[in-house]
Amino acid sequence: MSVIVGPRVIDAGVSLLSVLVSPVPVAAGFPSPAQDYFDGRIDLNAHLIKDVTSTYVVRVSGESMEGAGISDGDELIVDRALEPRDGSVVIAVLDGELTIKRLRITPTGVILQAENPAYPDIEVPALADLSIWGTAVRCLHHV
Repeated sequence: MSVIVGPRVIDAGVSLLSVLVSPVPVAAGFPSPAQDYFDGRIDLNAHLIKDVTSTYVVRVSGESMEGAGISDGDELIVDRALEPRDGSVVIAVLDGELTIKRLRITPTGVILQAENPAYPDIEVPALADLSIWGTAVRCLHHV
């Protein structure tokens, strides 16, 4: 089971990072003529965070979400203000335990779905204590 370790508050008053942005897309297939300059900066706060008052960064521990492109050690940008929907990747609290899973809402109940066949899905019992802590909106993946 993937477990979240230590949510960190993103301070709305401090820019995380402002970096140069390329004026043209960079080909991932065949190379294109190179542009040797960058045009302006991009504010990663504005690009990655919709609502700074409800946004947190959580570090992933475990491999149950690898099929969704979420790996051990990645950091997720989580928005607590978004309403979770069927198919959302969520930070769930099930009987006091934190986990990252894909939320599935079915006619028979709620399933917290793993994205790795080595890990079982969690069918949430009717009497279980389940709350959705937040919805993942971005994954910061190390390359």
